[in-house]
Amino acid sequence: MKTAQEWVKNYDALATTPSRRDALAIAAAGLSAIDTEYVIKDSVKIVNTPTGDVLDIIGNKYELSKFRSIHLIGFGKVVCKATASLEMIFGDRLTSGIVIGNEKAVCNTVESFTGSHPLPSKLNVEASGAIVTLSEGLGENDLVIVVVSGGGSAMLCWPPEECEQGQKLYEEFLKTGGTIAELNTIRKHISSVKGGGLAKILYPATVVGLIFSDVPGSGESVYAEVASGPTYRDSSTVADVEMVLTRYHMQGYKLNETPKEDMYFTRVTNIPLVSNHEALQAMASCGRELGYDTTIVSDTVYDAPERALDMMFGALVNSKQLILAGGEPMLRVPVNHGKGGRNEHIALLALDRINEGQTFYSLASDGHDNNIAAGAIADITTRTKVTAASLDTKTYVDNFDAYSLFEKTGDLIVTGSTEANVSDLMVLLSNN
Repeated sequence: MKTAQEWVKNYDALATTPSRRDALAIAAAGLSAIDTEYVIKDSVKIVNTPTGDVLDIIGNKYELSKFRSIHLIGFGKVVCKATASLEMIFGDRLTSGIVIGNEKAVCNTVESFTGSHPLPSKLNVEASGAIVTLSEGLGENDLVIVVVSGGGSAMLCWPPEECEQGQKLYEEFLKTGGTIAELNTIRKHISSVKGGGLAKILYPATVVGLIFSDVPGSGESVYAEVASGPTYRDSSTVADVEMVLTRYHMQGYKLNETPKEDMYFTRVTNIPLVSNHEALQAMASCGRELGYDTTIVSDTVYDAPERALDMMFGALVNSKQLILAGGEPMLRVPVNHGKGGRNEHIALLALDRINEGQTFYSLASDGHDNNIAAGAIADITTRTKVTAASLDTKTYVDNFDAYSLFEKTGDLIVTGSTEANVSDLMVLLSNN
C-alpha cells in the first residue's frame, strides 16, 4: 500500500498537525484500495491446469483453449494502467485490442487512443469507430475483455452524430441540477454503443466486462450506469428519455431505442472489480487502526453539499471520531463561475462549520476536481489563514471559486492523476 507521502504530492505542506497527518493517511488507504494495478492483479489470474490455461476473474472461469483469439477493449480514466496490467497477465495470448483513455497508454499489443473528457470530441469518435470496426469482425469463437470505467461516457462515442449531441447535452444538462442517472438515460438513447449497444455489436463473441465503478453505491443497477452501460442490457426507453427532456425543458435530440433482445447478452458477463465501497471500507479500517470511532454515513451522496454536510456533522457524537461518505454532491453551477469543483466547494462550505479539533476534506478519487487539485482540506488552521488574508468566504462560495481561496491558503490537495475513479470521498475527523 502506498503511503500518504507517495499519494499526496504536497504532503509536507499539508501535514502540519497530527489530525491532518491522520486525515491524509486515511486518504492514502482509500486510494491504495482502488489502485487500478492492484485491483487487476488481485482479481485477474491465468491458471495453468493439466487441460490448458484457465482465465479466473474472481471465480468466473474461462478455458482459453476454447477461443480462437482474445481481444481487449477499454475506455475511461483507468484504462491506461488497466491495459498495462492486463497485457502483463495475458502476454502473447492477447491477439489485439483498442483502448481510449485520458492519455496514450504504452502498449505491446493494444492500440491506444487519447480521448477527451468530459466533453466528447472528434478524437473520441475516431477511436470509437476503431472499436466498432474491431467488434463487428468478431465471432462466437472470440473472447473479448472490456474494461469499463468512469469517463467512458464521453470517450466511447458512436456514431459521429452522438458526439455533436453529447457536447450539447453535457453543456445543457450541467445547468439543470439533474442526476447522473437521468443524464445517462439520455446518453444511452443518442448512441449506438451505450445502453448495451456495444454488447450487441460484439455478439456472438464471449464478452467479459471488467467494471471500475465511478457511480456511488453498489449493485447491478449502479454498475450498469458506468460509462452509460455499454455491456449491460438497458431497461429504459425512448419514452423515459422524453420525460427527462420535458422535465428540464430540453429539446432537439435525435433518440433511438437501446437493444432489448436477450440474445445479445447471453454471452456477456459483467464483473464489478471496484467501487467507492472498497475505498470507504479501507479508509474506515485505517481510521479504526488510528483509534477513531468510525462511521460510514453514506456511499451514495447525491444531495446538495449542505445536506451532505448536515449528515456528516450531525453524526458526530464523541471526541475522537471519523465520519466517512462517498458520492457526488449535486451542484447547480452558474454560467459565470470561478475555478474549482465539487470537492473544493464542499470543503469551503465545511469551513464555516469547523470547530477546534475538527478536520474536513473532500477528494476526487481520480485526482482531478475539474483542475489540477484533487480537493481541499479545511480546519481551524485554514480559517486562521482566511481571516489573516481578509478573504470573504461567502464571495468565493457564491462565485463557485473555491479553488482560488484554497490556493491562497495553501490547502489544496494535489495527487496528480490516480488512474482510478470511484466517486468523491469525504472525510470528517474529530480530535476534541
